[in-house]
This record gives sequence, C-alpha cells and structure tokens, in this order.
Amino acid sequence: MNIVWLKRDIRTIDHEPLFWAENQKEDYIIIYILEPKLISHTDTSIRHLHFIYNSILDVNNELKKFNRQVNIFFASGENVFNYLTTKYQVSNVFSYKESGVNLSWQRDKKVLKTLNKNRVKWKQFDNQGVLRGIKDRVGWDKNWFSYINSSVVKNKFSKTSFKIEKSMYDFTIEKIPELKIYPKEFQPAGQEFAIKYLNSFINERGKNYGKNISYPEKSRISCGRLSTYLSWGNLSLRYVYQLVKKSGTYKFHKRSFDTFLARLKWRSHFIQKFEVDCSYEFNCINSGYEKMIYENNDEYLDKWKKGETGFPIVDASMRCLINNGWLNFRMRAMLVSFLCHHLHQDWRRGVYHMAKLFLDYEPGIHYTQFQMQAGVTGINSIRIYNPIKQSIEKDPDATFIKKWIPELKEVPKELIHKPWELSQIDLIDKNEVKKYAKPVVDVKLNNNKTKNQLWQLRRNIFVKRESSKILRIHVRPK
Repeated sequence: MNIVWLKRDIRTIDHEPLFWAENQKEDYIIIYILEPKLISHTDTSIRHLHFIYNSILDVNNELKKFNRQVNIFFASGENVFNYLTTKYQVSNVFSYKESGVNLSWQRDKKVLKTLNKNRVKWKQFDNQGVLRGIKDRVGWDKNWFSYINSSVVKNKFSKTSFKIEKSMYDFTIEKIPELKIYPKEFQPAGQEFAIKYLNSFINERGKNYGKNISYPEKSRISCGRLSTYLSWGNLSLRYVYQLVKKSGTYKFHKRSFDTFLARLKWRSHFIQKFEVDCSYEFNCINSGYEKMIYENNDEYLDKWKKGETGFPIVDASMRCLINNGWLNFRMRAMLVSFLCHHLHQDWRRGVYHMAKLFLDYEPGIHYTQFQMQAGVTGINSIRIYNPIKQSIEKDPDATFIKKWIPELKEVPKELIHKPWELSQIDLIDKNEVKKYAKPVVDVKLNNNKTKNQLWQLRRNIFVKRESSKILRIHVRPK
C-alpha cells in the first residue's frame, strides 16, 4: 500500500498527495499524526487541536462514501511510520512539505531515516509557492506566479475495502477529552465551512476589504477570514487565488480584491523566510539585536496577557483574541509594538502567548512578523504604534472597545479612548468604570528606552552587515 500523510493540508480539494495516491497501482491509506511532543510544544494550544480534529472529522464525513477515512495516530512520527512500514508492505509516502518549527523539521528528518531504512520512497510536494533549500530569491516571484496560476488539482476518489488493523498508536477522544465539544466562539472548522467563507467573501464581504482592513470591528466582516482555513490547509492558496480572480465581482471591485490577492503573495513571502531559517522562532534574525536590553517587568507582561493594561484598544484587542482567536493585522501589530516598545519587553516573552491565542497560527508568518513589529530585523521600518492614536482613528465610535471591555460601556465615545481623563463628576454612578484597570505605564508614552536602543543599534556596523546578509537572501540578491 501507499500512505498519504496529512499535516497542514486537511482537505480534499486541490490536494496533490491525494491525487498521486489515487493514480498509483497500490491502494492507500490517509493518516494524521497527533504527536505528544509537538502538541505539548509552547506554541500549541487546545484551540489549535480543536480546529485540527474537527477539520479531520469534516474530511472523514466527505470520504465515508468511498469507505475511506483519515486514520489519526497518537505517537511520534518516527514510531508511527516504523509501525506501519513493519506491519505493511509500504511503497510510497506522499505529503506536502511543511514549513514548521524546528521541532517538526527534526521530526521529519527522523521519519526520513525510518522510511529509508525500510526502503520506502517519500515524495514531498511544494506548498503555497514556498521552496525548500533555496539560497536567495532569484526567480522566486516568477515561480510563485507560476504556482498560483497552475491548474488546480481535480481530486477524485475510488472506493476501497482495505482497512488497517487497530494499533497501540491509534488516537481515541479519551486521550484529549477536551476535544469533545467545539467552542462556539471559534470559526467553524473544515473545508465545507472554508468554502462558505470564501464564497461569502467573493460575493459580498470582499467589496470593502481594502477600505475596512485596518478597523478592528469592521474588518471582522470585510476581511476574508480565510487565514485559519489557509493555516491548517482547509483551502489551498492556489484555489483561493484563482476563485477570486475568476469571480464576477472581481472586475467590479478590482482594487479591493487586488489588495487581498497581494496579501496572499505576502503570506508566502514570509513563510519562505521561515522555511529558509526557522531560528526566527528563538533568535533575533539580525543577531546584532541580541544586544538589546529590556526591562522585562513581569507585572507589565501579566497585565498585557490578560488585557488589563489600562489602554482600551490594547485590552480590547487582547480580550478579543482570548475569546475567539482572530484579530485584524493592524491590531496584532499594535499588540506586539505595545509589548516591546511601551512595556519594554523582549519579543520572546510574548511570542508564544500570542501563538497559542491565534486560531490561525502559522509559524512562517508568526515569528517573522513578530520580529518585524518588534523592530529587530534591521531591514524593516521601526513601527511604534501609539495605542491612543490607533484607538481614536480605528475605533472612533468605540464599537470594538465597548464590545470587549464591558467596564467602559457607559463611557461616552468622546472620553473612552482616554479613560484616565474622566473626572470625578464623570464617574458618579459609574461603578463599573471604576473597576477598569489603571494605565500600567505613563499615558504620555515618552519612555523611549527601547526606541533609542533600536535606532542606536541600527547604526552599528555589525547590525548593518547582518541586514545586508538578510537582504541578499530574502529581498535583493544583488
């Protein structure tokens, strides 16, 4: 038999490993491996497992008419493949390449040794226009457009009567009982809902994409809301891109949809960075910034994590994330900026917390973007978001703030962005408002220690050399 190994590609549409498996002489099984070491890693949370598990259930629902299913194993990848290749005569394993964290990369290397030992071929397919093993970006753009415009794979499934025996590595819901009930606050998981979200975006919601992208409340409707489905592979990037471009609404709202399509390329660009160097997870990609000295106040960090900093837009954004795992890009960037530049925290002190909260957590985007917003790459602008300015500009009616900070519901929108300016007269009979957190740092935000260090290091000769190296690899080879 052959094996199709699903990772971040839990779907049946536009799936090359499944297509290849269907076109071999041998029958095949489909597997997903929940690996204890990976799911206990500090970047993973139960909400991720909820989405993965329910995405698999969705695929199984579609495949049952073919007597097929995704077999879920609960063990290390090495043990699972050692068991399968010993128990059965396995010819090939088909999967996509995963641009994951260092831990998953080390896992893949162990799996490869196991497969080689048992003389099993492992065919891995490029994913999302991301290339493995490249040394610079020469020809990368051309390759990406070639991928994104190539034919979508038309997957067809044959019926099978083949079943594998139960094993000690099989997953049962009792091993993670929290997965029994999917939280209603999260976006519904699976390919079926992914397509519904995509169609509603194309037919109606996307018309105001460019206009509303930076507004925390309006973006919840106007943004694609496809990031979670792309991150866990319920949709392929190519399928989304082509469906948008071929739609009837595209030509009438071209500017807005082109803004969206550009971000699909942006997405692959950042994942490519991480594919080339997954040390982004642990180290400043520009090692010159390891000289940064942060205050790293534990109390500040704790209040930031809970959404109790006393700055309404910051707290509303964090509470929103805690509740449902999605936030628009501008507010994500502001949260990182506030952590690093105003609370003077090392980016590593917050990076895993937000990874766990994002339902759409994608390592290639998460770590590269976190460092970019923290200002430690040496090649990007140092963006220091003023939360008060962001609050007034992006939530002028305080719709988002009042939704997530019930303590401030009674405060007029003219005063809500700076609750510390409320007078004793304003606070009469407003007991809930009095419960809201006091600002953790001076509201003037004039403490420029972090900013001054960042700019000072930017002029450092070692930082400049590192910046040139990064640019040669990821942006301008010449």
